[in-house]
Amino acid sequence: MTAVFPECTVARYLARRLAELGITHLFGVPGNHLGPFLTTLRAEGDVEWVGTPTEGGAGQAADAYARVHGIGAAAVTYSVGAFNLLNACGGAYVEHVPLVAINACPPYEQWQNYRALGLLTSHMSPRRESNLDVYRQVTVEAQVISNPGLAPGQIDAALTACLSERRPVYLEVMEDLWDEPCAAAEQPLLRRERPFSTRNQTMLDNAVDAILTLIDEHPGPDGRPRPIIWAGEEIDRFRLGGQLTELTDATGVPFCTTVGAKAVVDEEPRQFHGVYNGAASHPDVHWIFKEWATCRIGLGAWSTSKNLGGEQCVGTDWAMAAQGGVSVGTRYFPDVQLERLLPALQDALVKRFGSGGLTADYYAEAHAHHGAPGDRPASLRSHRATLRTGGSRSRHDERLTYDGVFDRVNHFLGHETQGDWTVVSDAAFSLIGSMNLSLPAGGFLSQISWLSIGWSVGAATGAALAPERHHARPMVFVGDGAFQETCQEISTHTRLGLRSVVFVMDNGHFYGIEQMLVHPSYYADRDSRDGTGETEEADFYNVLHPWHYDRLAEVFSGKNTPANGISIAHTSELDELLARLADPTDPLNAGPLLVRVRLHRHDYPRAMAYKVQQKRG
Repeated sequence: MTAVFPECTVARYLARRLAELGITHLFGVPGNHLGPFLTTLRAEGDVEWVGTPTEGGAGQAADAYARVHGIGAAAVTYSVGAFNLLNACGGAYVEHVPLVAINACPPYEQWQNYRALGLLTSHMSPRRESNLDVYRQVTVEAQVISNPGLAPGQIDAALTACLSERRPVYLEVMEDLWDEPCAAAEQPLLRRERPFSTRNQTMLDNAVDAILTLIDEHPGPDGRPRPIIWAGEEIDRFRLGGQLTELTDATGVPFCTTVGAKAVVDEEPRQFHGVYNGAASHPDVHWIFKEWATCRIGLGAWSTSKNLGGEQCVGTDWAMAAQGGVSVGTRYFPDVQLERLLPALQDALVKRFGSGGLTADYYAEAHAHHGAPGDRPASLRSHRATLRTGGSRSRHDERLTYDGVFDRVNHFLGHETQGDWTVVSDAAFSLIGSMNLSLPAGGFLSQISWLSIGWSVGAATGAALAPERHHARPMVFVGDGAFQETCQEISTHTRLGLRSVVFVMDNGHFYGIEQMLVHPSYYADRDSRDGTGETEEADFYNVLHPWHYDRLAEVFSGKNTPANGISIAHTSELDELLARLADPTDPLNAGPLLVRVRLHRHDYPRAMAYKVQQKRG
């Protein structure tokens, strides 16, 4: 029989397990059911409580923290808090982010009163399992803890599932259990990997052979192999950046990444050829990925609509290794683990083609083969140079555009700042515009599949507090409509003294991406605007109430917690701002900075031009 030690309680058990996982910050919104746990958490001293204005913001912060650190956690109060957290948990589930959702619920006594008398108290629902049922849809393990004797086993089962499946889990704990005694932990928490059997080895070998056959069957005009790798989100989630680098270094094979895996490894190596995002890719990247490379090998890449940017499917000249299996053309190999595939593929490619045998500069090759077209880069180096030099200081004071902002910021990050930055990009035009920034490994975060607008503002909190990126300042790009969803999370930035820079892309109080998706013809004549700058009325439901976003800094700032706001509309103002950001002594850098970027309503990133052209066609 397991001994029960009075010094260990359910609250202490959970607090110590979170600390054991390396979680340094717990995000959330308090409530009476959660209070006893937070008191114990503070007494234990290993995990810091970070109260946020909203449960959604807590979930966004925990999500980003987990992306950087490997696991994160958020805590809320029953029903009214839990249902607000649900959206963030749903995003973490879809995007394979290990997040622990803790929901403090009414005490056992109140549930008994309801059962006997029908008495409902605060936050209770007449459906006892309402919270549990909804969280079962977005977690890999969901537990209700109502017996302190069973609590350690239930907590361990959930946290082990979170580690092993790399997806969210749910713990619902009754308020009167927090201070109840339970058994202390006896064994450390461990990730439980899927077993690797003889059957798995055979499946792995067959998948590697199929990829080699795909390469052999798709040579270039000169008979040489011409594959390209498309590295994706699972490289990040499974912490396989080192293996990817070893593979590309050993073989020399060129690679691109998805938008969601941008900066999963450093973007300086000679093998990195850019971010591929279907029709929304930079034209040069699309040129070499789809037209010059003869077969494509997706490693951990998800074939989502955002990653494929206007394309509906991959072709028979693709291999795709993700979601626990590998498809090669029309063949499929289930139960092949990505972390085993990468080294096996590396060994096979080196054996077949020799060390560095696939080394190539596809830009130079394509340029030479096509007779040196003037509008194409002559080499990978020249392609990168155009990205980095196109945004230097402008001699002409022009109205800012999406592309002008991102080009200029790219130059700033590469040439003008000595600081480290984590770019956190929101959905829509902000994500599309930022995907070609040149960044070091770990320098980019986005929510590529769930695409909950406003995610970036809360996420920046978690990114800044994760130990691995604590040295880096968050640089957020968020649309004005998205910012209106989660602007109150700037309060957390201010209270914690985060020196975030939040660019609110204000395109005239307007849901630009929604207009693009529903009626792209609105943008078709942006270069022939009348005196008011409008050629066609926007759909009424896409029009926002106008805010002075920069003035919110005054609302959130305090005597000892500075925050600043600024509004810019022209290139000279952006140049001046970036010069100040590069100066650590400038008071503008003392706390969070809200930058209202005033853009024209008809403007859009060049990467979205394909949608407008399709409409014209």
